[in-house]
Amino acid sequence: QVQLVESGGGLVQAGGSLRLSCAASGDTICISTMGWYRQAPGKERELLAAITSGGSTYYADYVKGRFTISRDNAKNTVYLQMNSLKPEDTAVYYCNADCLSYLSPPTKYWGQGTQVTVSS
Repeated sequence: QVQLVESGGGLVQAGGSLRLSCAASGDTICISTMGWYRQAPGKERELLAAITSGGSTYYADYVKGRFTISRDNAKNTVYLQMNSLKPEDTAVYYCNADCLSYLSPPTKYWGQGTQVTVSS
């Protein structure tokens, strides 16, 4: 089992910055890719960014250039630096970790979510 704990969310004015952190604990050796998602009320959860254990990254087009994902494998922690925030970035942000298994399909683990609110 893997547990994920997010921190760093909060209230920020448009144009401001936040850095989200997500610390993994438990059976962390299974983790391959970690990522960040967000979900606004009534909207579909969307993938924002992902990073592999080797450091390869993926970004959704609408956050590319504003958000940066990074990872500290030794600390089992993934970060999301968010700059130039816009009101439409307001959502609950979720950390994700994908775990490999030899006996079952890969398992997705989720953090509890952290609220990010961007005021206009």
